[in-house]
Amino acid sequence: MRDDRNWTTYSDRLERVTAHIYAHLDDDIDLDKLAEVACLSTYHWHRIYHAVHGETIAQTVKRLRLHRAAGLLAQTSLPIAEIAERSGYPNLQSFTRIFRAAYGMPPAQYRRHGTHSHFQKSPEEVSAMHEITITTVPTLKAVSIAHVGSYMEIGQAFDRLFGWLGPRQLIRPGMRMLGVYLDDPSVVPESQLRSRACVVSGTAVAVEPPVEMTEIAGGSYAVLRHKGPYATMKSAYQWLYGDWLVNSGREAADAPCFEDYLNSPRDTAPAELLTDIYLPLRETS
Repeated sequence: MRDDRNWTTYSDRLERVTAHIYAHLDDDIDLDKLAEVACLSTYHWHRIYHAVHGETIAQTVKRLRLHRAAGLLAQTSLPIAEIAERSGYPNLQSFTRIFRAAYGMPPAQYRRHGTHSHFQKSPEEVSAMHEITITTVPTLKAVSIAHVGSYMEIGQAFDRLFGWLGPRQLIRPGMRMLGVYLDDPSVVPESQLRSRACVVSGTAVAVEPPVEMTEIAGGSYAVLRHKGPYATMKSAYQWLYGDWLVNSGREAADAPCFEDYLNSPRDTAPAELLTDIYLPLRETS
């Protein structure tokens, strides 16, 4: 018979590893140090990590560094060489090679012509490229973990959530992963942004902190499908609010947006990631 206290201990240990990785992305990752953080055997802990998270430590670090690099390319004017150095690459050539393999184009081209640039065209051009669907969503109940800080780093909360779900055998094929975003990043400091990493649950789940049950409001939503890296989502939101909503004749409801992640960065190239952005709408009379 399974003892949930044992599984909770493993979840807590792997959660410490996840937090350490996110806090030290600029540093060399020492596997022995991570084993120490997890309080697990250096011979076996990385196998436990791989079994729970579905990827190796090296794959996790590479994915997170490239994800951050894509965000810096899309949203800042930092020199590419500086971004390469921050991402742990010894020279610009090796960074360019790895980035091209992951994102389908070299960093300089991505900065000019990545998915984020699609939303910098005229409203007419963008409308022709991106169709909005109006749909009715039922009230959703989800298992969730809160995240405070940059929305680009909500992946840390998802890692913690799946680290909790996995040992309890609560991960199922086709589980719906949602990110709920509570604050406007244009007015709330990045360090104070609130969001929730969620997995929709069809049945009641017994939870304990930091895991909570969250209810996502049902109603009418405008849905914009975004294809490409998560780093380019900011431009999609700017177009959704600044162009589509103000010209649609509809008003936003008093509820947060959420994102529905249709595939996973663990096994999907960044250029092929699909995300549905849900904007809540007031009901029409």
